[in-house]
Amino acid sequence: MTDEFEFDVEEDTEEAPPSVGELQDMVEELIVTVEQARGMPLSGNASIDRNDFIERLRDLRERLPEELRTARWMVREREAFITQTNEQSAEIMRRAKETGAQMVSETQVMTEAVEEANILVRNAEEQARTIRLESEDVVESSYEHIETLLTNLLERIRDRRAELHQARPAPPEVPISE
Repeated sequence: MTDEFEFDVEEDTEEAPPSVGELQDMVEELIVTVEQARGMPLSGNASIDRNDFIERLRDLRERLPEELRTARWMVREREAFITQTNEQSAEIMRRAKETGAQMVSETQVMTEAVEEANILVRNAEEQARTIRLESEDVVESSYEHIETLLTNLLERIRDRRAELHQARPAPPEVPISE
């Protein structure tokens, strides 16, 4: 058993891509057509066969190399990429400015806090110095008072010792009965 298949094989009638010279010739023909077109009275407009001109432009567009379409696509993609990266860089710059402003603000708060802390420390040191000096005055006064008391006590002790060591009168004689 044989299977028969029918294939419609089209012959490859595709032409080779036109050369740059051929494309330039087509553009030149279009320019000549416009230049040689009959002018409209009292205006700079020209009268040309619209259908023929459009057909020739379409033919030119179809003959443009694929590389040109690819290049146009690449240019559009590049522009989109540039736009996207510009937006991203603008966002990064905005965030950097916000972060910088926040850091400056935090630095100012920190500076104010350090300044306030320094003021508190200086005030505390001054109060401690004042309290120490007042305490020293109170202690000095107490020492002076104790010294006076001890000096008086020492004098009394010396007096009592002196009295102790003085000769005593002889005790009166008590008669002894016999």
